[in-house]
Amino acid sequence: MSTVNQTYTIQSVAAVEQTLKKAQSHLIGLQHPEGYWSFELFVDVLTLCDYLLYLKWHGSLDSKKINQGVKHLLDQQLPDGGWSLYYGGPSEINLTVKGYLVLKLAGYAINDPLMTKIRNTIKRLGGVKKMNTYSKLMLALLGLVPWESLPCIPAEIMHCPNWFTFNIYELSSWSRNMVVPLTIIDHFKPVRALPPEYRIDELFENEEDKKLSLEWDNKVFSARNFFLFLDKFLKLYELLPATAIRTKAIKKAEAWILERISDGSDGMGAIFPAMVYTLIALECLGYNESHPLFKKELQDLQAFEIYDAENQSLRLRPCFSPTWDTAISIIALVKSGIPADHPAIVKAADWLISKEIKRFGDWHIKNPYPEASGWAFEFNNEFYPDVDDTAMVLLALRLAKSSNPTNQKRVIETATKWLMSFQCKEGGFAAFDKDVTKPWLEKIPFADHNAILDPPCSCITGRVLELFGNQGFSYNHPVVSKTIRFLNSIQEADGSWFGRWGVNYIYGTWQALRGLHAIGVDLSKPQYIQARDWLESCQNSDGGWGETAESYENPALKGKGPSSPTQTAWAVMGLLAFGDPSRNSILRGINYLISTQNPDGSWTETVTNGTGFPKVYYLRYDSYRLGWPILALAEYLELVKSKN
Repeated sequence: MSTVNQTYTIQSVAAVEQTLKKAQSHLIGLQHPEGYWSFELFVDVLTLCDYLLYLKWHGSLDSKKINQGVKHLLDQQLPDGGWSLYYGGPSEINLTVKGYLVLKLAGYAINDPLMTKIRNTIKRLGGVKKMNTYSKLMLALLGLVPWESLPCIPAEIMHCPNWFTFNIYELSSWSRNMVVPLTIIDHFKPVRALPPEYRIDELFENEEDKKLSLEWDNKVFSARNFFLFLDKFLKLYELLPATAIRTKAIKKAEAWILERISDGSDGMGAIFPAMVYTLIALECLGYNESHPLFKKELQDLQAFEIYDAENQSLRLRPCFSPTWDTAISIIALVKSGIPADHPAIVKAADWLISKEIKRFGDWHIKNPYPEASGWAFEFNNEFYPDVDDTAMVLLALRLAKSSNPTNQKRVIETATKWLMSFQCKEGGFAAFDKDVTKPWLEKIPFADHNAILDPPCSCITGRVLELFGNQGFSYNHPVVSKTIRFLNSIQEADGSWFGRWGVNYIYGTWQALRGLHAIGVDLSKPQYIQARDWLESCQNSDGGWGETAESYENPALKGKGPSSPTQTAWAVMGLLAFGDPSRNSILRGINYLISTQNPDGSWTETVTNGTGFPKVYYLRYDSYRLGWPILALAEYLELVKSKN
């Protein structure tokens, strides 16, 4: 292992090229015959648990499937019996309670030493009452806690006009896809109670403890207490017979759902858990597997299953990521020397162009831009193209050659204008929508998953700025200058940037610096030198970089964690933005990437590198360990050659 004080010389061109050649060959070999790349998204066990609990509620959970799921659960279990949100993290209450319940469904006895260990951990973490609303919901569906313990999500919100201070389009797209089905579920409050042997009464002190009363704020006059008072009123209102207003609201929610799960979408938002809630809502409305849309939604959900034959275990992905993975792969390959007209690149570019979305989706409510374009993260998700994927696809198409250059040029021009229309009033760019930023919505009782809003952030804004720079925009352009001001305004005091969609400050800082460099900002200014110095201060003794997802909870841990290929590549690229490939920090980082490459050309990575909902849900993108190191090595090599 290298030491912090060790000095490195410029890596030989031959050494870097040899590393890249192996990596290119490996990545090209993973391309799907249709032209795309699609890698697994690894998540914590909550997704699997919710899937198995849904199947139990639905009545289709067999012993084979639950035993396979339990095998994965036990493989991921921590020494204290619980389960964590991210690699190296502590036990977390939502995962641990649901893991315990799944084990009970699999036949584990209450007096089993393992179950005793899990119960002790659940008690230490505060018990069932510390679970969030969405986790308690599954318990209510199975009759384990009363529906009254959950906050109301009244169907009448479907009547709120788009101009009103609150309407469903003021919620983030992923929350909206959950909330609309939940309005139906909240109305029917279906219960399919588990038999006594599967109940979890032992997790409660007494019957009163099961009520799981929502916690009030210490301040009498506060936004949270206002919403809790409102929730009590709504609970009384729900006791009344259904009115015509509510009946129409349920119909409106039903129509909204049916439109979004039809052809063109692989399920509600093409993502878990919105698809589970949709299936439950449809069943409440009387749909079953004989109905084509219910059948399609269930099949779309089942497609997330991953059976590990070697381990005889079952796990679940939250969605597919072909657009994202394909764009990253194209950029890495072409930047590292694969010709833009290589058959693999042409096929990938054609596939991406075929996936341009020309339908007006939910985004059009907040951003009435007159022409539809953009790309979604998944295979088919026509209502939800997003800014980040669109920027990444455009960066890829700028480098690649398709079989129809004229159409490619048209697509790039159209999508770039579409993307620019998403600039938020603060100047930055968010993920799916424009100006979904009302902070008071975070006080709503059911908004405890920390993702009710979709604010602009450093990582997406930095990538959009990179695109503008690569397309020749001037930093004096009105949209660009406003974007730069936003990025500058959210820089942390130590020089870093918070990363919303990747772990975490290393990700945000890399994207911000990369975007600023691409657009031509002078990075010799003190505030940017401070960012460079911060990145260098985080480098590990082995030459790599790493950051734990715990930095979302504890900023003192920003930039700290075991080295990984992905986070090392991000940091190296952030430093390369300053134009000096001879810096010792960069050389050590490049050496780390070369020395940790596997014989087949890949890199191994186990740490969490992606963020769904900060503090709530994280991912490991398997594509990252392959694409980002290639790009970092390629850009290092390009800069070295430009200096000679």
